[in-house]
Amino acid sequence: MCRGFGALVSSCRNPFRRRLLQSASAKGAEAQSYGRPASTRAPDRREHDAEISDFQPPKDSHFDWVGPPDRFSNLRCVKFYIPKNESKLEQQLRKLRTDTQNWNQKFWSNQNITFNKEKEEFIHSHLKAKGLGLRDEEGRKNILTAEEMAEFYKAFLNTNYEKHVNYNKEWYRRNFTITWLMGRAVLQNAWRRLRRRKEVKQ
Repeated sequence: MCRGFGALVSSCRNPFRRRLLQSASAKGAEAQSYGRPASTRAPDRREHDAEISDFQPPKDSHFDWVGPPDRFSNLRCVKFYIPKNESKLEQQLRKLRTDTQNWNQKFWSNQNITFNKEKEEFIHSHLKAKGLGLRDEEGRKNILTAEEMAEFYKAFLNTNYEKHVNYNKEWYRRNFTITWLMGRAVLQNAWRRLRRRKEVKQ
């Protein structure tokens, strides 16, 4: 689940919307990792750009590689292996998977940044209305009650409901196409191996 979004899913009381958010927030978390855990420090955009571009698997690798969690989206960037004899079908599949990964990355980066920004603004404004600062006299962080935060979660959910419906539709459309192309690629490779065996026997 994308970290900034977990409390919103937990606070949703509508069963349909809860399932929708759980489905949306779980996307992109399928791969196993080898990298370090995501940092909790507020990231800088320049660091974010560098972190993605610097990750490169070994040149002699023949497998897909999964990178560390992105600081904004909490998704793991995958570097897809490109075989030397890649067919047009395999290339089409790889490009669609790459494009889907970039689309997913962009969506959750923007969503989590927006969520955290609006959440902080909500907390600050409500503390100010109570005559409180961000911290008390002993330096401890002032927080709002669960009931007060539920107002924010509900408002954020209502505002972004249509966005998440559209996200799920596009996600399933892309994954259906990817699954279809993967099935075709498997059959294509099986047919190649069968033809090679026949040629060897002859």
